[in-house]
Amino acid sequence: MTTLAFHEGSIVPIEQATISITNHTFHYGTGCFAGIRGYWSERHNELFVFRMADHYERFLHSAKFLHSRIAYSSDQLQEATLELLKREGWKENVYIRPIAYKDEGIFRVWLHDARDKVSVFSHPVGGYLGKFEDIKVCVSSWRRVDDTAIPARGKINGSYVNSSLAKSEAMLSGHDEAILLNQDGHVSEATAANFMMVRDGVLITPPVTANLLEGIVRKSLIQLAREKLDLEVQERQIDRSELYMADEALFCGTGVQMAAIASIDHRTVGDAGTGPVTRALGELLQRVLTGDEPDYLHWLSPVYG
Repeated sequence: MTTLAFHEGSIVPIEQATISITNHTFHYGTGCFAGIRGYWSERHNELFVFRMADHYERFLHSAKFLHSRIAYSSDQLQEATLELLKREGWKENVYIRPIAYKDEGIFRVWLHDARDKVSVFSHPVGGYLGKFEDIKVCVSSWRRVDDTAIPARGKINGSYVNSSLAKSEAMLSGHDEAILLNQDGHVSEATAANFMMVRDGVLITPPVTANLLEGIVRKSLIQLAREKLDLEVQERQIDRSELYMADEALFCGTGVQMAAIASIDHRTVGDAGTGPVTRALGELLQRVLTGDEPDYLHWLSPVYG
């Protein structure tokens, strides 16, 4: 279990990484976070952190949306994260959670002039959905929060109320996950993952202008599909009805990694199993994450090497 955290400038026991109940972010959701994965490779006897620089770049962009003044550079956060993981001594897959928060009282709504602080901790974890195929999905009655309301490109704490409402709606109605449409009625993303589908051998995913998080796994899969699998990839709007015509469909993201979708709104996707494109992408991604694809070793930060 987690024993340590990087908290307010130093690595401390996790029990000491605390905030007050008067904390501004606790009351108003005015923080941001990142989700980063480390993957253990028995073959290499190494823990590889996937695209850490990209994650921290997005983290700092999210902080900028909130007028947060982060006292650390991306390089400093990466260095602290590697040291934290090394001290924890993980030899299994882990999830890493950096969070920036405003350490102020409750009697202010504005964002600027706050005391901005950062904490990072890690925890062993499996997949967000708990399984990677036969996922039952519905289209949520909740719409994806619009970029003109809360920055969709940022991992803003408060915006995840939108995801929570849709996720509970899906689960209480017997599904595993939900797809949210944007305000224009086009497919945006899942509650905590990006969406992709396959039609006639073409990999299709909504554009980043569809009010979705600019997913790092999403970006990686697009590159891998083009460079290694010679697939055509389209980033374009997807209508709800087109979901029902997909040959394959999948979710991707740091938490979920990759998960094949079996049905959408009680309509079977393909043969209701993991299709050939999804399987090929998943196997390729797994090799990348565990250091077995030499062309993409620059995406990995080894903890112990």
